[in-house]
Amino acid sequence: MKITMKEVAALAGVGVGTVSRVINGVRVKDSTYQKVQAAIKELNYQPDEYARGLKINRSNSIALLIPTIWHPFFSEFAYYTEKNLSKFDYRLYICNVEENALNEIKYLEMLKSNKVDGIIGITYSDIDQYVSTNLPFVSIDRHFSENIPYVTSDNFLGGQLAAQNLINKGAKHLAYIGGKNKFENETTNRKKGFYTYSEKAGFRVEKCDLLEPIEDLEGKLEKFFLSHPQVDGIFTVNDFMALTVMKVMKKLGKEAPKDYQIIGFDGLKSAINQDYFLSTVSQSTDLLAKSAVELLLNLINGVSSEKRIIVPVQFKEGGTTKK
Repeated sequence: MKITMKEVAALAGVGVGTVSRVINGVRVKDSTYQKVQAAIKELNYQPDEYARGLKINRSNSIALLIPTIWHPFFSEFAYYTEKNLSKFDYRLYICNVEENALNEIKYLEMLKSNKVDGIIGITYSDIDQYVSTNLPFVSIDRHFSENIPYVTSDNFLGGQLAAQNLINKGAKHLAYIGGKNKFENETTNRKKGFYTYSEKAGFRVEKCDLLEPIEDLEGKLEKFFLSHPQVDGIFTVNDFMALTVMKVMKKLGKEAPKDYQIIGFDGLKSAINQDYFLSTVSQSTDLLAKSAVELLLNLINGVSSEKRIIVPVQFKEGGTTKK
């Protein structure tokens, strides 16, 4: 015999309406959520997804726009987004847009036609006119307007941590290496934090900030370092850029941390239980994803919430800075 919502409510000691809210992703107290989930598990209750979808005019699915699945940070973020959504019985569509604005627009049209209930977007394309307040949309690292909520790491603090650690570890000649996107986003605060801390500490920063898309990156980096041979402390906009810098420096006969020190940003690993690729300012992909999911479900359910969430970052030693 099929278990009913009423039986779940009775076992959990709550009302049927509370069970319904938990199943539909409406935020309740953590203690209440845990009791309802425990009752659902014990009774092996299976919601009628089709009937529920018709009743509330929802698909119980979310789209995640990411520039590319090949980047470990985006893959890890997608993993934690799906993990957090599954707690509310939501499915995730991963939309690998390949940095193509037309693909992003196509997925936004899916939302308009009710094929998904909301979108979490990591986007660096010109889609501002398609993102409006009547669409449940949460942005990562990019500020569209005052009414579109977004989640970001504390990028400014991350830049400060990079400068602080390089200086404390003995670097004398600092450099920032990054890429500039024509669409302003929160990642620019990484270099701002780095510049601010360095300059207050009395250090000059050499800058190699290239307009994206970057052609012949290795060639440009080699030229930069040949013209700035004194640089011994480097902060890069992300870990991938740091790895490219290390490749170029090796070609020039230099190794980290013996000849220079370098800190990236993201906290990339080959696996969750492995060491960091390099010394880095680590973002919490789990907390970023959890915050984005909570914001989006609040939007979908008409619950007022914050418009901007800033997630803490940490410096992690990865072998390219001195002990």
